[in-house]
Amino acid sequence: MPARPVSRPPLRADLLLLLVTLLAAAGWIFSKEALAGLPPLLFIGTRFLLAGALLAVFALPDLRRLTAHDLASAGAIGLLFSAALGFWILGLQHSHHLGESAFINSLGILLVPVMARLLFGDRPPRTTWIALPVALFGFALLSLNAGFRLEPGQWLMAAAALCFSLLINANSRAVKQIPALPLTAVQLGVVGLVLGLVSLLVEPWPNRVGDHTLAWLAASVLLASTLRFFLQIHAQGLTTPSHAAVILMLEAVWTALLAAAWYGETMSPLQLAGCSLIFLALLINRWYWVRKFVSRR
Repeated sequence: MPARPVSRPPLRADLLLLLVTLLAAAGWIFSKEALAGLPPLLFIGTRFLLAGALLAVFALPDLRRLTAHDLASAGAIGLLFSAALGFWILGLQHSHHLGESAFINSLGILLVPVMARLLFGDRPPRTTWIALPVALFGFALLSLNAGFRLEPGQWLMAAAALCFSLLINANSRAVKQIPALPLTAVQLGVVGLVLGLVSLLVEPWPNRVGDHTLAWLAASVLLASTLRFFLQIHAQGLTTPSHAAVILMLEAVWTALLAAAWYGETMSPLQLAGCSLIFLALLINRWYWVRKFVSRR
């Protein structure tokens, strides 16, 4: 019996994932603007608590079917998500260059197979070990741009990338037992509760939040969180995870372009070289899937 040909990922999935990367990139701008009027942990806690509540409306039937063990597993991963986003928002607050920060944060994708090897004994592809030194050299060039030292925004983004690599590994296993939509809703809710509580303990809250800040917060909740995650879950269900990852790598590129358009950011030669090497490392790490993606166009 002849083997069934592998179906081509639908164009609809590609377009939706492309939109997801644009929404994610826009979220960097929304968040940076909102931080002008809100403390970082209060902002990210409020953003994800509201986004989790909105996603829970769509996920309500599935949420009712979750067992106590499922809820505990999703909640535990939500704690890891809280750490990742805590580092990310603090890194964003200290960041002097959004494009650079986005490329540093994208190192999390590269670290996923490394963490899988360390934690679960998975064997990463050979391309991972080729890509890793390329990415580290790119990161070193970014530190050279600051006078051979890591600025707070850089190491906070690097810590966020490490946490995100652990989060992706945990989610890739949890989603085999728990549907993606309720899993995401629970995690976002946990992030909101945890970081909101931490904010209450360590941050001074403003007496009044201006309409301008509220507008950026609303854009972050509705567009960069709720709509983004909803579309990403739907699109990933239409294609393979590896195919989706090739498109999702574009987030850092769009962020750099949006930051250039919105803030007039430019990159020094060292920054451009460092970010280019990190993006090259991402392509090397996914080379097999990049070739398949290109060959199917």
